[in-house]
Amino acid sequence: MAPMIYTLYGFAIFFFVFWCALWIVHLIAIFYGKYRLHSKFTSQPSDTCYFGVSILKPLMGVDPNLFTNLETFFNMNYPKYELLFCVEDDTDPAIMLVKSLMEKYPKVDAKLFIGAAIVGVNPKINNMHYAYEATAYDFILISDSGIRMKEDTLQDMMNHMTDKIALVHQMPFSADRSGFAAALEKIYFGTAHSRVYLTADCIKVNCHTGMSALMRKSVLEEEGGLKTFGCYLAEDFFIAKSFMDKGWKITICSQPAIQNSGICDIHSFQSRLTRWAKLRVAMIPLVTIFEPLTECMVIGGFTAWAVGVLFQWDSFAFYLVHVLIWFICDWVLLTIVQNGSLPFNKFDFVVGWLFRECSGPYLFLHALFNPTIRWRTRVYKLAWGGIAQEIKPRIKF
Repeated sequence: MAPMIYTLYGFAIFFFVFWCALWIVHLIAIFYGKYRLHSKFTSQPSDTCYFGVSILKPLMGVDPNLFTNLETFFNMNYPKYELLFCVEDDTDPAIMLVKSLMEKYPKVDAKLFIGAAIVGVNPKINNMHYAYEATAYDFILISDSGIRMKEDTLQDMMNHMTDKIALVHQMPFSADRSGFAAALEKIYFGTAHSRVYLTADCIKVNCHTGMSALMRKSVLEEEGGLKTFGCYLAEDFFIAKSFMDKGWKITICSQPAIQNSGICDIHSFQSRLTRWAKLRVAMIPLVTIFEPLTECMVIGGFTAWAVGVLFQWDSFAFYLVHVLIWFICDWVLLTIVQNGSLPFNKFDFVVGWLFRECSGPYLFLHALFNPTIRWRTRVYKLAWGGIAQEIKPRIKF
């Protein structure tokens, strides 16, 4: 009987300590976000020597916001950059859109690359390979098609590229759009995702996502170039890991990456979350054990039981207080990341937050028991360590 009691108390202590650690993560994210995000930088003197930046834009298909998103890259307030657009299929309608922008802004150094190389299973790297080989500058910015840039975003990223840093990335966020799906996306990226992202950057843990990432080409070339990472689907994680293994630092800039895809619905968004969870499970197996415990409703339930065992507290009352304080912390963090008025009211936030928190554990379980990854028109299987194998090329919906 005694071993069973000790085991019971051991689990209770574990859940309570883990719960306390999560509140430290909350506080780090809030204070670090307030300190790091949306900081104003000093304008560079007119005689400053600017480093050139080659911007790779992999494209596939056209959504309603693609034209306006790409146009922001033609209007950036940075004196020395080139735009390299990458399109795999010569029948892709994105080609005409890019050509129209190049005609509209003839003074911007822009090139279009059509056709993909086969350097690995990663379609994004295959798409960018020829453009990458043609880059003219020492700094490479890889930017997804759905990203919208402010005029000073590139300058902000370059300002964070100090001598010891090899990679500057933007923390993912989302643009102000109407509808419940848009609110849900903003709530996720401004709370659950940014909490982990900001804390990881603060304590210098690899949290890099590749939707908007500026890196030193020379360091990438030491690894064999972009093609070296074509065997992974999560090439962003492994690029950052290789840089850190060489002693370089990575960091976020002060401006979040504004995702502004014209396709915004709950199914598409949850499919993205499920795909990312599958990648994390394959790359970092310990995620399988600990990630579900970072969810508000899950850890709240376990800790409510634990405090009943350890301290004889009312478990139900504890659970309600836990959820309330978590909710308040997420609201505070979201307003910090937004840095302005939210495009929805507090009631919408309550509904969206509850939906996200309740659906999160389900999506993780779905990812765990259905490990194949569907990415656009392809299907992949992941081995431990993150190496991918394409199992159904070019499926048609």
